[in-house]
Amino acid sequence: MTTNNAPVLDLLTTMTEASIKTTTLDPATQVLVRFGALVALDAAPASYLFHFGAGADLGLSLDDAQQVLLTLAPLVGTARTVSAASKIARALGLAIAIAELEAEAAEADAE
Repeated sequence: MTTNNAPVLDLLTTMTEASIKTTTLDPATQVLVRFGALVALDAAPASYLFHFGAGADLGLSLDDAQQVLLTLAPLVGTARTVSAASKIARALGLAIAIAELEAEAAEADAE
């Protein structure tokens, strides 16, 4: 039994770390493959947000994500592609809202 307050997050982190250590794919390719899996699984916006953050840290862009969507569209179909695009837009909106809140908090602290 874990004493941590986030046992599910800890488990996911451990599994991700093991996957990263095991594969010979470069980190950017790993993120793109994971992004493709999110599309195929019809993942939640928060999942995209997490992976976009990791991708941005590795120099990936929204164009890279679009290229994955274009590659997957014939395989996953219109419904999954449109669903992914919608969820990606929501995730990016959430990221913008978080950044704005952080900026407001920083301004308030500076005053």
